[in-house]
Amino acid sequence: MEALMKDMIDKKVWAVVGATQNPTKYGNKIYKKLKKFGYEVYAVNPVYKEIEGDACYPDLKSLPKKVDCVNVVVPPEKSEKVLQEVIDLGIENIWFQPGTFTLEIIDASEAAGIHTVYYNCILVELDNYK
Repeated sequence: MEALMKDMIDKKVWAVVGATQNPTKYGNKIYKKLKKFGYEVYAVNPVYKEIEGDACYPDLKSLPKKVDCVNVVVPPEKSEKVLQEVIDLGIENIWFQPGTFTLEIIDASEAAGIHTVYYNCILVELDNYK
């Protein structure tokens, strides 16, 4: 898992599904930290038009470009749809934040050949690798 996390962290174009305007929520903290560390980051949340002054997109297929990695910050019942979008769009990397997945979702992700990180928090791992 360590090598897989490092490989994902080396990718420079990310989407945060579940990004939010609320600064106390992980979707906001992750979005801001990725930007702070120099990543090209896209916010994905159908509730908002913008986050932190940047455009926010309703879903992954609406993004202006294909991302290298998707960070998932939504509950498991929404993560299934996100995973299906990742598969449909041919995105190779997905990072599920703690509490955003079930073992069935992880099995489906890995069975689809997607590089999958789970249990680890990107907020912590960015500090470990940068």
